[in-house]
Amino acid sequence: MSQAHVDTDTEEQAEFRARCREFLRTGMPEAPSFRLPQSALEVKTEAQCRWLQDWQRRCYDAGLVGCDYPSAYGGGGKKGMQRIATQELTRAGAPFLLNLIGLSMAAPTILHHGTEAQKVRFLPGILRADELWCQGFSEPGAGSDLANAQTTARLGDDGQWVVDGHKVWTTLGNFAQWMILLARTGVDDKYRGLTYFLCPIEGHPGVTVRPLVKMTGELGFNEVLFDGARVADDLRLDAVGAGWQVAMTTLLHERGAAESAGGGWSIGNQVERLVALAKRTLRDDGPASEDGALRDAIAAQAIDAEAIRQSLRRTRAPLLDDPPMRVALSMKVMVSEWAQKTAHLGVEIAGPAGQLYVADERAPDEAYWPLAYMNSYGTTIAAGTSEIQRNILGERVLGLPKSK
Repeated sequence: MSQAHVDTDTEEQAEFRARCREFLRTGMPEAPSFRLPQSALEVKTEAQCRWLQDWQRRCYDAGLVGCDYPSAYGGGGKKGMQRIATQELTRAGAPFLLNLIGLSMAAPTILHHGTEAQKVRFLPGILRADELWCQGFSEPGAGSDLANAQTTARLGDDGQWVVDGHKVWTTLGNFAQWMILLARTGVDDKYRGLTYFLCPIEGHPGVTVRPLVKMTGELGFNEVLFDGARVADDLRLDAVGAGWQVAMTTLLHERGAAESAGGGWSIGNQVERLVALAKRTLRDDGPASEDGALRDAIAAQAIDAEAIRQSLRRTRAPLLDDPPMRVALSMKVMVSEWAQKTAHLGVEIAGPAGQLYVADERAPDEAYWPLAYMNSYGTTIAAGTSEIQRNILGERVLGLPKSK
């Protein structure tokens, strides 16, 4: 990856890339004494959260986070540099940036729709991970059918909004201070009856957060209940009734348009891990890497990985991405399904040992593959299921008639 990017860098980009690499060469933290989660979707303990929060702050202070945001809002004031910082964080195998919802959803939405006061108040804390964010969109009866959200917000006599309802699958909700919240403020129109809020949740009266234990044994997801929680009107994002349009900005970034959150998992290192696993996994007649069927399967994943990388490059060339955002919108379904298939292949390569889990010292790669495979189902569901994504692509990109 690195040389191809370096060859196309401008002089300014090359200098910035060199600074990123130098920081990552000298500033990478030692691994903690406890197990880190695979992504921000699986943070379980306070120790994990604080360690990852500190890492994001260090990256921010080094200029690797918020590079393209205006300096007035805590950003680096640059243009086109966040992509480079993200590439280098991933290349170095750096820990992931914790404030995933804040960086990839809340910050770009606030930047686009927020008031000047909201941008000044919230963006610096998001970039530096001083304040963690979660997303309050999905509900027990409104997952992929987002427009059916039933959590209500009514304007009280004191000018504050009173929120009642139930949100679920709320990543980082048990650690977050703030939530991007979609609530129903009108019933006459399904779409124009929604309003978007920046809602305080940590210790906020009327808000209860309940962690949900996943089949992996990790937390990450939560349910959040609102019972008369009050939200000031100056925490409303955009106009009353404009929530659907604001939410589309958020979802556009969630589904692959943002380049804000780097480090941790990458397509390239997943293929490399598969190859390494196959070479050291022994079968009766030699290493698994000599099995023709497995070699073909790994090669197929590597080919698809390269196709995804090249598609990502196309998003930066307007003439190759017409209609706009068609490639970015396809990334979520492509990458999530590729990751699921790759994790399944890792379990298959490990053979019977692929059944061993995190508490077993004999588990290959510390049980990375079965854990990744189980976690992959959350990714293919989050931000709209793969089926929903294909409907979006068909209707909004290909212009096909809406499904009934």
